[in-house]
Amino acid sequence: MRDYKKFLVWEKSHALTLAIYKVTSLFPKDEIFGLTSQIKRASSSIPMNIAEGCGRNSDKDFCRFLYIAFGSANELEYQILLSIDLNFIENESGQKLLFQIEEIKKMLNGLIIKLNKAECYKAKKICSNYKEVEDYA
Repeated sequence: MRDYKKFLVWEKSHALTLAIYKVTSLFPKDEIFGLTSQIKRASSSIPMNIAEGCGRNSDKDFCRFLYIAFGSANELEYQILLSIDLNFIENESGQKLLFQIEEIKKMLNGLIIKLNKAECYKAKKICSNYKEVEDYA
């Protein structure tokens, strides 16, 4: 088991979620059950999935939750673009949020690649050990 609070990508996604909650408090009230709710859900999904993945026993399971977090980051990216176009968020504020999202996506991608390489290495090691046993049979 991993401690999700020790992952920089979790810290950054948590900070992003706090920023999203702040900026969406200025959205039109008629959007409270629409775009506001969706943006809050997508942003909080990123650190939540990292945290849930850290509670899993294998790299493969952890990686699956990181993929979900990555998908939520993509969803949030579009929602921020839409919010800028609808003039719910000022362009400068929106660009800062988009930069944070891009940084988080890069970090998630790097972690996913690292975990997948580790999983491949384990699989190759198991297969090579099996081959060695097969040679002696």
